[in-house]
This record gives sequence, C-alpha cells and structure tokens, in this order.
Amino acid sequence: MVKPEIKCYLSEANNYSLNRVCILQQGADLKKQARKDQSVCNPMKENILVRRPGDLTVSWAQKIVNIHSNAIKVSRIDIVSIDIGTTTRIRLNIEHNGPETLPRRWFVKLPSRAWRARVITSLSRLLHIEVRFYKEIAPSVPVTRPVILAAQSKFGRGTTLVLMDVTELGARPGCSSDALTVAQAALVIKQLADFHAHFWNTSRDPKYRWLAGPVRRLEDNLGSALAAPLMKRGLQRAGSLIPGSLHAPAMHYARHRRLAMRSLSDGPQTLVHHDCHPGNLFWTLSRPGFLDWQLVRIGEGISDIAYFLATALDPETRRLHEASFIASYFHILEDNGVAGIDFKNLLLRYRAHLVYPLEAMLMTLAIGGMMDSESNLELIRRTAAAVEDHDAFSVLPI
Repeated sequence: MVKPEIKCYLSEANNYSLNRVCILQQGADLKKQARKDQSVCNPMKENILVRRPGDLTVSWAQKIVNIHSNAIKVSRIDIVSIDIGTTTRIRLNIEHNGPETLPRRWFVKLPSRAWRARVITSLSRLLHIEVRFYKEIAPSVPVTRPVILAAQSKFGRGTTLVLMDVTELGARPGCSSDALTVAQAALVIKQLADFHAHFWNTSRDPKYRWLAGPVRRLEDNLGSALAAPLMKRGLQRAGSLIPGSLHAPAMHYARHRRLAMRSLSDGPQTLVHHDCHPGNLFWTLSRPGFLDWQLVRIGEGISDIAYFLATALDPETRRLHEASFIASYFHILEDNGVAGIDFKNLLLRYRAHLVYPLEAMLMTLAIGGMMDSESNLELIRRTAAAVEDHDAFSVLPI
C-alpha cells in the first residue's frame, strides 16, 4: 500500500588570520553538530547514499520505492539529464508496476561534480541543510515546493536528496536568466509574503535554532574570509557589466563584509529562502513554486524581496514596478497579522539588501562552475543596475 503522504505531490583576506581561527573553531563545532544531526537526517534503515550518477541503478531505485511500498517493483531506470552546478542535479525516468500516485519522474541532488563548487558547498554543508529542511520544516511551509521521496546525509560520506520531478504534473522549471512578467512577479511576491508572515518572529523557536547554528556561522566566516579576493576576481571577470562607479564601493563592502552582514541581519526575523532567482522557481498553470532550499535560514524577509526583484526582472520593468511590489508585500504582511513594520524603513532595508544579490552573482562568477555563464552574466547586469539605481552600498554603516 502506498503511503498517503506520497499522494500529495505539490503541497504546495581581510583579517584572514582571525577569520581562519574562527573557521577552524566553527569547523570543530560543526563536527559536534553533525553527530547530533545523524538521527534527524538518517532515520531510514537502508543506505541510499550515492556519489555519482552511475550509482543510480535499479536496485538503488528499489530502495527508494520500498520506503513507500514493499509491493512495488522497479524494472528500469533511465537518466534523462545531468546538470552540474552548486550541486549535481539528475533527472530520472523510473519504470515500476505501482499506481499513478507513485511518481515515475524523479529529481536527484548529489554533491557537485565541479570541484570548486563541491568544496564551497561541502564546507557549508548546504545540501545537508536542504535535506533537513525538507524533513523538518517543509511540511509547514505555505508555498508550493517539490515533494520529497527520500533523503539521507552522513557527515563525511555525502548527501543524497530525491524529490519528485516537478515536470511529473506538467510544471515548468525556470531558467536563471528568465525575465519575469509583472503578473508573474506579483505571484511570487504574494507567496513570499505569506511565507514570511507564517514564520514571523520564530527565530527563538527551538525547532529553528539549528538554522543559525555552527553551519551558518561557518558559512558567514568563509564568506567574509574570501570576500575581498573573490570580489576582485568577480569584478575583473564581469568587465563592463559593472559600472566603474561601483568598483570601489564593492571592494570596500567586501573588506568590511562582517560588519555589513551584521547590519543586514539587524531587522525583524523570519524564515527566508535566500536564493530567490528565476532558476530556483518552477511554474504550474496557476502559481509559482520554489526550488533549491539549501540556503534557507533565519533572516529579514525584505532580503528575499530585494534578491528576487534584482534578479528576476529586467531593470526597466523593476524601475517601473518595484515600489508597488514592496507596497504589496507590506500590505500582505499586515493582512497576515504582522504588526509594527514602518514602510519607510522597509524601503530603506530593501535598498540595503540589494548589495547581497550583486555579491552572490559576482562570487558565483569568480568561483566558476556554479551557474551557466550566460545566465550568470545576465544576473550580474540586472543586480548591478539595481545597486546603482538605489546607491545601495551607501546605506550600509561600514
């Protein structure tokens, strides 16, 4: 008998020495935390961990199916596509003799086969975080997202996440360089506002404390330690896409990133996606859904709005409509019972948070192998325009 939950597919090198000491200490903390996490991310009896696409065999798929029904047999598995970026993403077609309620299209995420991306994401345990998100938090998240079929993560041995492929029900995965329409953007803003309102002021809830634990502290310190050299390299590679007037402020920001992050964290706290670009969306007939939750964290909700509008809209469209989008976000929060938000301050915080999507896209370019290069350059063009339009670096107290 197929378990009932499977029937619901869509619920939806400045101060480098000091930084190095912090990273080493937090690495030790991370090992301790990882041991505690084993019981959370590895409740299943069978080992489903794989290291490479070639390990995805019929016998492996049978282990996944057995989690949901021992009566269903897998007869064939075909790899449809392999995409290597921050993770290795594999689409599979599965032939089995079960009912239609058990998906036949699967989406598997493994650690990246690109070594630079693998080092960065492994140190920050990003895929492990996504596994834990799907197991602990996803059922209560009020936005459309893929359904998890199985997941396992073991410190030092890897992580495997198996989701239902959203194309199973006719959904269309987004492309990172997609330029959304005003109507599409409004739908995303609505979902983000509902999502943020649902988790407003939950930062002290013990259920979410791990999101601000050793993993995130290590990630922040890695980011600060590497910010200046990676920013310099990203600016060089981006060339004329970055206006000359932004070079000095961007390097100043990178050299003082720790202070900047402290300022950007000083706002009302909620659960945030933290990577809302068009490539992390999918589209059904009626609404958008959200993919790639490996950067999920406790943060300021308006940061998701800034990241989304800076990356998902052509600059001309953003300039015409961003004020109304922010107003809509504000009113939806109010309608959901969120009180005490000052709209003028929200606009100021929006401006400040625009620096992060530009940093993220320049870091992606500097590291290489994490995103299609043409899409990466297009998102740099968009985010640079947003930062320049709002003089965003000047808002930060650094």
